[in-house]
Amino acid sequence: MKVFIESYDQALDYIYSKIDFSYTKQQRYSPEVFDLDRMRKFMHILGDPQETYRTIHVAGTKGKGSTSAMIASILQTAGYRTGFYSSPHMVDYTERIVVAGEQIPRRDFISIVNRLYPLIEKTYGLTTFEITTAIAFQYFKERKIDFGVIEVGLGGRLDATNIIKPEVSVITSISLDHMSILGDTLEAIAGEKAGIIKQGIPVVVSPQQKNIMEVFERVALEQKTQVISSKEILHIKDRQVDLERQRFTIYYPDTILVGEDNPATKSIQVEIPLLGKHQMENAGTAFC
Repeated sequence: MKVFIESYDQALDYIYSKIDFSYTKQQRYSPEVFDLDRMRKFMHILGDPQETYRTIHVAGTKGKGSTSAMIASILQTAGYRTGFYSSPHMVDYTERIVVAGEQIPRRDFISIVNRLYPLIEKTYGLTTFEITTAIAFQYFKERKIDFGVIEVGLGGRLDATNIIKPEVSVITSISLDHMSILGDTLEAIAGEKAGIIKQGIPVVVSPQQKNIMEVFERVALEQKTQVISSKEILHIKDRQVDLERQRFTIYYPDTILVGEDNPATKSIQVEIPLLGKHQMENAGTAFC
């Protein structure tokens, strides 16, 4: 393999040399700028690695990081080899790409960047986030994961991650964010997040305002799929809190099939190292 990039810093410099909409004042959230066809073509050149494992797709304004991390933890604990793709990172770029709880080693990151380099150079307009997403999808394939928990970067409808065909979509709490790009109303922003809802694929939704929930229900109806509202099917009680964690009980129905009346109720005790009632809601969404 020809080496184009020799060090981790050079790899980061190369990726950041591309357009990075998380740091630019991009005002146009449109297919001309955020082009899913470009991403689909690039991934097809790579052999569509994102289709070699099952995925769960997570969007939202608040709580998507925590919810995604909890979903990944649940799958890992259940015995699945799990990949987790998130953004942004706190300290090191490799935090964005995790398999079985371990960040991608820098040597593997450099290796994949070198293999992708000639293809990136031949694909006009690829962005920093698109390239990073491609690196994650390729790494997950090489590590032979069972499930990939994929967190949306921005919005949902035109996000580079939205080329996947997940087992289930998840949308966490919606509030005003990236208003210059996604829209200046909650309904408009919810509409962009709802773009991850795909035909026949169920969507789990965190507690939402009524007007937001109506957006998701409308899109789900158009896509002929089921909305699973964590607020409607779960009851979270018996909360206990200390300085390091909180414990609570999730009461849930034995079945969530549409049309099932008064199903039997089960319960599970949960302990998480995250504080705040909102984290209980995130845990409930992850549990769904």
